[in-house]
Amino acid sequence: MQFQQLSYFVAVARTRHFTRAADLVGVAQPTLSKQIRVLENSLGTPLLVRGRGAVELTSAGEALLPHAQRIIVDVEQAQRSVHEVAGLRRGRVRLGATPSLCDGLLPDVLTQFHAAHPGVELEVREAGSRLLTRELGRGRLDLALVIVPLREDEEELETVPVLRERLVLAGPVDADLPPSIDVADLRDLPLVMFREGYDLREVTLHACAEAGFTPHLAVEGGEMSAVLRFVEAGLGYAVVPEMVMTNRPGLRTAALRNPSLQRQIALAHRPAQLQLAAAAFRDELLASLT
Repeated sequence: MQFQQLSYFVAVARTRHFTRAADLVGVAQPTLSKQIRVLENSLGTPLLVRGRGAVELTSAGEALLPHAQRIIVDVEQAQRSVHEVAGLRRGRVRLGATPSLCDGLLPDVLTQFHAAHPGVELEVREAGSRLLTRELGRGRLDLALVIVPLREDEEELETVPVLRERLVLAGPVDADLPPSIDVADLRDLPLVMFREGYDLREVTLHACAEAGFTPHLAVEGGEMSAVLRFVEAGLGYAVVPEMVMTNRPGLRTAALRNPSLQRQIALAHRPAQLQLAAAAFRDELLASLT
């Protein structure tokens, strides 16, 4: 039983005439008649009573008709859905990003992509880089902006470097901060520290260890928004990406030196081929950064 045969049968059932049915589906009448006979042979029973004036359905034909109609509707709907996705009129992109990138980079890219493809759903997961790479590996995200280099257990992911973030010291607006400060001078400051597993926590603690000291943590355990609010409240200082400091009048910034601290951001995904919507978003993001 083939879809084409069913469509011919439904056309005959609708018109009750072989010639008109052939015109309806756009084939020669002998071709249509032959395919219906093949269908009847495959089912082992006549479906149509062929009279001089009109065509009638047998009881077997009456039983088959609603099933054939549903199959045709389902196939046509499937074709429309595929064409819509292929044309990016529908689809879904599951994107992960670190909090600093959600705040500083993504809004403009998301706006541009949504304007071009309003039917594509955008799902954004905000989390630390290590969690995002795990979610990618488990297939729960299509794309993620993560910190590289990856750990050994994450190296099966494909990555494209997209930007380098400079890290700065954030302090309350009334703090007596110089324009720049040595990492070693963080020894004398109370720090507001990100939660365990946050890559900014690891970067800060590693830099302090390299400078020969363990920092004093005034508050720890927060996400980006909480850390910045704690700094604004005067609880301490924090090492954060420079891009999150835009439009924050309650904070002031000092550049870090000896050494300067940076981190490399990459767009990551699983080695498998991306779905069309995710591939289109990847191209939009990369184009916006070049």
